[in-house]
Amino acid sequence: MNRYFIYLGYNGKNFCGWQSQPNGISVQQSIEEALATILRKPVSIVGAGRTDAGVHARLMVAHFDWETPVEDLAFLVEKLNRLLPKDIAIYRIVPVIPEAHARFDATSRTYQYYTISRKDPFHYEFVYKVPATLDFEAMNAACQVLFEYIDFTSFSKLHTDVKTNNCRIYRAEWKQEDDLWVFTIQADRFLRNMVRAIVGTLLEVGRGKLSIDGFRQVIEAKDRGKAGTSAPGHALFLVEIAYPEELFVSAD
Repeated sequence: MNRYFIYLGYNGKNFCGWQSQPNGISVQQSIEEALATILRKPVSIVGAGRTDAGVHARLMVAHFDWETPVEDLAFLVEKLNRLLPKDIAIYRIVPVIPEAHARFDATSRTYQYYTISRKDPFHYEFVYKVPATLDFEAMNAACQVLFEYIDFTSFSKLHTDVKTNNCRIYRAEWKQEDDLWVFTIQADRFLRNMVRAIVGTLLEVGRGKLSIDGFRQVIEAKDRGKAGTSAPGHALFLVEIAYPEELFVSAD
């Protein structure tokens, strides 16, 4: 059996999320149907994670298996892009070792959340409008608190099927990019709804409604009800996924 990683991106506006669901069209379903059309046999793909409805990915990775080696991967990419809707793009497909797993072998994932403080007719679909008075210095101070903990139950969607709510956060910061303020967070794994819950709670800090100590108490409470409202999904992007080099099959 031959395993391949698919590198892709998508605009999540018109999808019910990454994972196939009975109540709408998902990114996973769209790619599986396109692969099945080209390869003339049902194909299952496994994604590196599950983005929620409306959330975007500048970079997502998924894997699939095929009985025989795919001779021309560039041509497969081209054919997939012809079949797929305009809001999904396949960047490349690369061979990996049979044991490689798009989800479990990822060493880190990085998300970015985009905000703006003024009305903008060209950005509104991909940014969240926030008050101009937000204290981003205080929000960055709160970000430093995240590195003190590994249990992020307070930022997890309730009743998920994960075995642990422990995550190691490697990076968390707000930076200004022209008119935008962008939150970047990198961790070994993320819980369902975790980034949006963190952003929503940091916005409470920025509004002056939650102190740095209060932010710490939210984490320590291990109670989703203590954290802020989740920020809207339309401004959230999965931007990077890292893997060990030894997973990839050399071209020679």
